[in-house]
Amino acid sequence: MSKILMSIKPEYVDEIFAGRKKYEYRRIKAKRDNLDTMIIYSTSPIMKVVGEVEIITILEESPEKLWNMTKEQSGTTKEFYDNYFKNCDKAIAYKLGKVTKYSKPKDIKDFGIKNAPQSFIYIDK
Repeated sequence: MSKILMSIKPEYVDEIFAGRKKYEYRRIKAKRDNLDTMIIYSTSPIMKVVGEVEIITILEESPEKLWNMTKEQSGTTKEFYDNYFKNCDKAIAYKLGKVTKYSKPKDIKDFGIKNAPQSFIYIDK
């Protein structure tokens, strides 16, 4: 199994930690099928690795079908979702499980990474 580090805006990180956001949406699906953990990098102004969350499964559907499947636990608005997936044929959702918030945020360099990824980067165990 392997881990993926994802850059996520602080407001959505808060929704994940509060348990209201159970899906993390992306336009591009990770190529590895054996992902089990998402490490959370909170973007500006936090700019720290703040926790991790179990990946239960990865869904890939049309944007409209995926929204209908996930909207109750999306942690976002339909307007934001539609804008994010505008002109996309496919939408990806990482279904999130158990969340662990680090007691002390970590630097990205602690994971052997020089710069935060635009979207995600693989982390080998």
